Amino acid sequence: MSAVRRGFPLPLVLAGLLACDGALRSGGAPEAGTRPASVPAAGAGADTGFAALVAALSEPGRYFDTDNLISNESSYLHVLGDLEARGVEGGAYIGVGPDQNFSYMAAVRPAMAFIVDIRRDNLLQHLWFRALFEASSSRLDYLCLMLVRRCGGPSGSLSAAALVARVDRAEPATEPAAVMEAVLRRAAAYGVPLDASDRETVRRIHGRFAAAGLDLRFNTHGRTPRSYYPTLRGLLLETDRSGRQASYLADEGSYAFIRDMQAAGRVVPVVGDLGGPHALRAIGSVVRRRGEAVSAFYVSNVEYYLFGDGNFDGFVRNLEGLPAEEESVLIRSVFRTPIPMPDALPGHASTQVLHAIPALLDAWERGRIRSYGDLLEAGLSASRPSTAG
Repeated sequence: MSAVRRGFPLPLVLAGLLACDGALRSGGAPEAGTRPASVPAAGAGADTGFAALVAALSEPGRYFDTDNLISNESSYLHVLGDLEARGVEGGAYIGVGPDQNFSYMAAVRPAMAFIVDIRRDNLLQHLWFRALFEASSSRLDYLCLMLVRRCGGPSGSLSAAALVARVDRAEPATEPAAVMEAVLRRAAAYGVPLDASDRETVRRIHGRFAAAGLDLRFNTHGRTPRSYYPTLRGLLLETDRSGRQASYLADEGSYAFIRDMQAAGRVVPVVGDLGGPHALRAIGSVVRRRGEAVSAFYVSNVEYYLFGDGNFDGFVRNLEGLPAEEESVLIRSVFRTPIPMPDALPGHASTQVLHAIPALLDAWERGRIRSYGDLLEAGLSASRPSTAG
């Protein structure tokens, strides 16, 4: 992307909201070769700039009827070839949900990232992710700490399949409660205020991963789980359309990139509604002040719910406020559609498509998008005109 720059120096502290931009600073990442013998103790001082930015960008949390601990989109990697073909890289990344974002970030290599979700639980899980990354110098360390297993050490050139096999053979940690409390202490040290309920939520999240291991699945509340929901194991072993294993845990370089971003406080979790009045607009202000543009925005299937709530127009207004270029894209997940989706691969209940942000805004302005079906049709037409119906 022509105007998207990596390593842009951070501006001086500004008044109001943009003063919090100091959290997106370079440096501070631990050296990749340092391997902790156990969960390292967090530093004595809270990361106040990071915490202030989280608070300044966030809206009040809301309920949603899934735990969303892992993705339910087995097709999440199928869009990577299209991202590469379009030259989507650098700049600012925005996404929703848990760790599928890290795989997109490893592909795009942004300078900063914002993870936005209406559930406060998602913010808490991303504080937990940051603690796991900072305490783990390798992919194997990370997975073993996440699942509270007695394993770890260098991952080297292990394939995703070999990594999964190592973890599958590992025994549970002898003192799981102590391991989880050490991770919680590190997560709490980032300065985001955590009350007793928040701390219990982090314990619950870690406990779910520990109990289910690589068999963990996406879970809904009050709805029957779908048979197509993939396991954590399946997500780690998924491939892109060329058959390449390409998750953020598929190779050490991808893992190290995300770990360095986390350690530098450049992955900022935000509580917010994509159609809401504050979060996305505030993120746009921070990104613009840094001289960046949004390169990729993973929206999953949130647009479906925005239409259902009658608030898609609020999302469009927020998109209009984001600094974007012609190559800036939404990564959209589609499960069931009123139009044929030829890109869906056999064996997958979902598909991922790209929709250029300027093309979406133009279609909206011209009155071509008034329903979710219209949106999907516009996206399909914009990305592959020859297949549009």
